[in-house]
Amino acid sequence: MFAEQRRNTILELLGRMGSVSVTELHRRLKVSRETIRRDINTLAAGNRLQKTHGGALSIESVEPGFAERMSVNIDGKRAIGRMAATLVADGASLIIDSGTTTLCLADALATRHGLTVYTNDVQVAARLAGRNENRVFIVGGEVTGSEGAMLGRDATAMLENYFADFAFIGASAVSAERGLTDYTREAAELRKLMLANARTTVLLADHSKFKRVAPVRVSALDELDTLITDNPMKGDSAVYFKGLKCDVLVAGKP
Repeated sequence: MFAEQRRNTILELLGRMGSVSVTELHRRLKVSRETIRRDINTLAAGNRLQKTHGGALSIESVEPGFAERMSVNIDGKRAIGRMAATLVADGASLIIDSGTTTLCLADALATRHGLTVYTNDVQVAARLAGRNENRVFIVGGEVTGSEGAMLGRDATAMLENYFADFAFIGASAVSAERGLTDYTREAAELRKLMLANARTTVLLADHSKFKRVAPVRVSALDELDTLITDNPMKGDSAVYFKGLKCDVLVAGKP
């Protein structure tokens, strides 16, 4: 098999699977591991995949940076945040996930009073702390890069101690095939715990997150109460959510 054929095969596998190991490619392509590593290096240099220790990730399996995500469909995310805020009464307790859409929710909660908020996002905490008699608890852990989000065992250990009226969860990727998925095991484990530790669970997902698959599964969403999105769903996504028990709300844009 010629080099270009091998590299196209690697990209096709990544498109279907999201990630692949050198060992798996060695088995499929019947060439040496050194050859596979050279192919991965070449494709990574051309920004066609993300090189990892022992394999590769699809470019789509690598989460964009916070600033880039904040610039994508910001009107839709703000509309979702405003609709989510209408579910919350003064005095409610909330778990609020990290992310761009949950940050829009925090902005929309500015007029609420007496909230108790548990969040792993320093920007969400900054929006809601010190105002209107709110109590805000930051779920501890390592701060990840420019995200301003805490993840890891310290975060999950702290969150295990709390139960809230609502959990508002962001979405990295949602698909009919795999439900809610994420880019790291740490983020997936924390989001799964957030869903388990609230009376009412709400997923905030703008239309750009659908029909995407990230490497780590969070949940099949069978127990989700509400999805808030910004566009009516079509195709497999519409069929998937129609089969669930949850309410699907579509936020209008101003």
